[in-house]
Amino acid sequence: MKNPIMKADKRMGFRSRQLAGLLCTALLVSGCNLAPQYHAPSVQRPDAYKELTPADFPNTDGWKVAQPSDSVIRNNWWEMFNDPELNKLEEQVNVSNQSIAAAVASFYASRAIVREERSALFPTLGAGLSITESRQISTRGATTTTTGGTASSSNGAFTGTLYSLPFDASYVPDLWGRVRNTVRAQIAAAQVSAADLANVRLTEQADLAVDYFDLRTQDALKQLLDSTVVAYRESLRLETVLFETGIASDEAVAQAETQLETAEAQDTSIGIARSQFEHAIALLVGQPASTFSIPAEALNAPPIAIPFGVPSQLLERRPDIAASERSVAQANAQIGVARAAFYPTVTLGASAGFESPSITDWFTWPSRVWSVGPSVAETIFEGGLRRATVQQFQAQYDVTVANYRETVLTAFQQVENNLSTLRILSQEIQQQDTAVKSAERSLSLATDRYRLGIDPYLNVITAQTTLLTSQQTDVNLRLQQMTASVQLIEALGGGWDATQLPSAGALVTGAAQPLPRANP
Repeated sequence: MKNPIMKADKRMGFRSRQLAGLLCTALLVSGCNLAPQYHAPSVQRPDAYKELTPADFPNTDGWKVAQPSDSVIRNNWWEMFNDPELNKLEEQVNVSNQSIAAAVASFYASRAIVREERSALFPTLGAGLSITESRQISTRGATTTTTGGTASSSNGAFTGTLYSLPFDASYVPDLWGRVRNTVRAQIAAAQVSAADLANVRLTEQADLAVDYFDLRTQDALKQLLDSTVVAYRESLRLETVLFETGIASDEAVAQAETQLETAEAQDTSIGIARSQFEHAIALLVGQPASTFSIPAEALNAPPIAIPFGVPSQLLERRPDIAASERSVAQANAQIGVARAAFYPTVTLGASAGFESPSITDWFTWPSRVWSVGPSVAETIFEGGLRRATVQQFQAQYDVTVANYRETVLTAFQQVENNLSTLRILSQEIQQQDTAVKSAERSLSLATDRYRLGIDPYLNVITAQTTLLTSQQTDVNLRLQQMTASVQLIEALGGGWDATQLPSAGALVTGAAQPLPRANP
């Protein structure tokens, strides 16, 4: 007679081979991918920038076209302005700006989700320990049984203790690519988050540079008005002396007083705008406005040559374009996830362990228990839910494609806008410089004619006001030039390129580190 234990072992071996066969079949089928084959959407790319005509940029103090050797904007693009104070402030943005800190945290969350979803590709193993004491009613009358002191009966009731140590394993093979497409979608989402982080960083850096040049412009206007107040005060003193000696009229003195007080009011008002720009910079560098200050210094940054490249490179240099393209890839993968719902889910499960009413026999061979077997689940009727879900994700894919193309068109618009602004400003600044020189000459002539008694003092005041207005306009035009330069650099991507996106492998392993963590 065959040993029953040997027969049980043979049955277990046979079923193990069955399970192995099912597993191999599942692995073969798991190569299926129901997502559409992904291709980046096509977009129209111009051959050249319309507003970039070197002949339109005179070789003056206006904006200059970059030389061919200057083909790339560096990551630390602000260093092109050669301003040590700006360099110091920009370095603080990466580590202290709270908008960047939030974007960094969002990226790390997206990176973790990739690993969360990828865990579904592997089996789940579990173990448990239980000691159960129970009392049951016997239907055969009162009996008494003792086994190792763990069971007894009295008056038809049975009391016993059961010791269990099971080990469970379950595996849902990714037959139709649902998990793999979910992982692909989350990888694309994490890359979107990384591109968004780069875009936030570029935006904050550009905002800082614009605010900094605005502040320096207020310093330049303050310097201009300070010198104007000194000149007007001297004019008032002279008019007062002339009035006291009977040469000038009281009207001329009143006019000089009005002009001086108006200039002093403008000079004082400069402090409002400067303080607000200083406070805005404090926010960008992550410092309290109450303890932050920047020493006054007039704007004296010269125009810079900005490497603009060719339009086809813009798609690789803009983080917002990269984010939009990765959103398209994410939507494409989600279509595969939705399609996988049409197919059955196969689960392979196995359990083994020890179970005994006596703790002394717990780990003996006869106390072993096991179970193994597959299960298949399929939804038979759901009222068109799955088909509608697929249609939903296909429509969302079309939305992301349209958004991507709109982002590309917007990028070209922004570059052309700033190129045209710089081109026209280069001409306007030349014209304004000429206007300032003419205003200076007009004031000199008006002063001479007044001193000779030919013209009234009102002509001098008019000439002085014209000169001040022309000088203020000249300062503001140079601010517009610096602002447009920063905005052009931002529109060109600020030295970023698509190779800086974290790879799928780095995201899966958690090695992707686009930026150091921001200071709390």
